[in-house]
Amino acid sequence: MVVPELRPWRAARPHVTRVAGAVRPRLTRAAEAVRPRLARAATAAKPRVARLARAVSPQAARIARPKTWQYTAGAATAGLALAAGVVTAAGPWDSTGQRTAERDRAVALERTGGTDHGRNADTSDTSDTAAEAPRPAPSAASVLTGLGGGISTVKPAPNAKALAGLLGPLLDVPELGAHRTAAIVDVATGKRLYGDGASEALTPASTTKIATAVAALAALGPDHRLTTRTALEADTKELVLVGGGDPTLTARKEPEGWASLRELADRTAQALKKRDLREVTLSYDKTLYAGPELHPIGKNGNLAPVSALTVDEARTDDSTSGPVKRMDDPAKDAAAQFAALLADRGIKTTAPGLSKATNRAESLAEVTSPPLSSLVERMLTNSDNDLAEHLARQTAVASGVRADFDGAGDAIGAQLKKLGLPVKGADFKDGSGLNRDDKLTADLLTALLAKAADPTHPELRPALTGLPVAGFTGTLTSRYTDGAAGIVRAKTGTLNGVNSLAGTVVDQDGRLLAFAFLSTGADTEAARAALDRTATALASCGCA
Repeated sequence: MVVPELRPWRAARPHVTRVAGAVRPRLTRAAEAVRPRLARAATAAKPRVARLARAVSPQAARIARPKTWQYTAGAATAGLALAAGVVTAAGPWDSTGQRTAERDRAVALERTGGTDHGRNADTSDTSDTAAEAPRPAPSAASVLTGLGGGISTVKPAPNAKALAGLLGPLLDVPELGAHRTAAIVDVATGKRLYGDGASEALTPASTTKIATAVAALAALGPDHRLTTRTALEADTKELVLVGGGDPTLTARKEPEGWASLRELADRTAQALKKRDLREVTLSYDKTLYAGPELHPIGKNGNLAPVSALTVDEARTDDSTSGPVKRMDDPAKDAAAQFAALLADRGIKTTAPGLSKATNRAESLAEVTSPPLSSLVERMLTNSDNDLAEHLARQTAVASGVRADFDGAGDAIGAQLKKLGLPVKGADFKDGSGLNRDDKLTADLLTALLAKAADPTHPELRPALTGLPVAGFTGTLTSRYTDGAAGIVRAKTGTLNGVNSLAGTVVDQDGRLLAFAFLSTGADTEAARAALDRTATALASCGCA
């Protein structure tokens, strides 16, 4: 790494302050916007599940008991309720590490048989009872256990032999290519119920982000925030913009809860004017990270160069997600935008130059990201590659190792090992899963999900709450529209010839199961459909 030349004549000790970021208004607006959609979806769930019952394999039909569709319909609505609970969770975290909204939701669901889905006790023709609606579905044991609910009505975990009979034929199809592995775990006990090559490491694609999420949460904690600041070097009129590795830092007029470069410019300009400074030398510091910024895949619209100073993920348009051309030098671009903002506020600057803030510089202003819990959820829901690589680097920084691609990969593996997870065979070359040399096992993926649900590790909960909800959020918005919408929650993974799916599902008996399916050598669309059928069949299973 080339160390930039320091500018001379620096003195004074820094005084660092923190300003708490606020994300509640944005999340509240999102909750209000999505609530009508969830209500409509709950009403639509019953006919969808009827189609689901006809669509799943004959093996599933043979294993399911009479009136399976009734239990599945109830589970679908319960899944929608759980999805609503996550969407409306505006925090904060309580003393046990759980979101307050989750605890409130658990209280609402705490009744025998699970959620009643609006059922009432009257006998009128308009009541759900009169319409012979499905009986309430049992609640997911480990979910409510972690949130303070009861488990007395939940049936035993699925039978391993029955699961093999159900899933084996669904996974042994040409649509999944020449090689596939799978694992199913009962989250309440951590016991593996089904495995097919589960300890064999394959390319995981974006399901790698589950490992990145758990490692970052373990290393930093869910309340950690990323700070971008300005520092003034004494007697030199040199202002340094110091990157803190926050890719969500935004220059947009409406920051919507993210750290704002405009707000940083406001605070910095005010601090400079108090010191009677109207003209400064502007520098920028991106030394928090080390090594090459460009990912091994090269220039790619799915990921910007990984720089500790980045604004709006270095996008060249107004987009907030998806592939788009990125700036070649995110830090230089961020500094240029900051210079323009300062000029609008009456502060004249030189052309920005690369430098490094000293420990003698005086901190003038700072802005902070939302808590790490929110960043992890955004990363998983949207499969945000930029956030994934930054969280991997932050894990390296917190672990005291070199914050480059290699160091980040080593830090992720080390954090997972500390948690007692089965890391044998795993190899992390990045945090996003874009590198084909990444290797994970189905056993590790299911163990990660089970660990995140463990009541003794509430700090890892965002690795579950951030998973896309089938038919509703993130990368699963347009999938499962005629299947297990609201029941399956999973991270997708897609590269050319690589397709994976890992997440959780509530079966018809109310057990929360973690699953992982990895496949290589298949067409993307056909493989996705095959994986979705398999997860849907698992949701319909009453295999105890």
